[in-house]
Amino acid sequence: MDLYNNEIVAYKLSSSLKMDFVKDTFNEAFSKQKGLDLSDLIVHSDQGGHYKSLQYKKIIKNNKAKLSMSRKGNCYDNACIENFFGHLKSELIYQNFFDNKNELFKAIDSYIYWYNNSKFQSVLKNRTPIEVRCTA
Repeated sequence: MDLYNNEIVAYKLSSSLKMDFVKDTFNEAFSKQKGLDLSDLIVHSDQGGHYKSLQYKKIIKNNKAKLSMSRKGNCYDNACIENFFGHLKSELIYQNFFDNKNELFKAIDSYIYWYNNSKFQSVLKNRTPIEVRCTA
């Protein structure tokens, strides 16, 4: 999530949390930023095992970003993305039944597209994340 405009920049869906999953997500996010100076970029994560690994730290360093990590047991450090997940759950997950993983993944893809392109946010002066990015 880009905290400038609340846009979900990159995401991956998977049944397992392998390091390649994390690596692919970051590679996608960083590739969308090609040509930009990423030296001011801060990548924030929780203290999960993947995010403490040397491989993860190398991805961040190779892209000239800074690493930030939540304090142990403090969900407020990650409040922005936790808020997004709260909306995703209440607006999509809890209101629907999915017969299989593919239906769920398709619904999440559609939700994130809607969130970025159509959901007006009061904090963005009733604009969408994409509108804010395009007018910056």
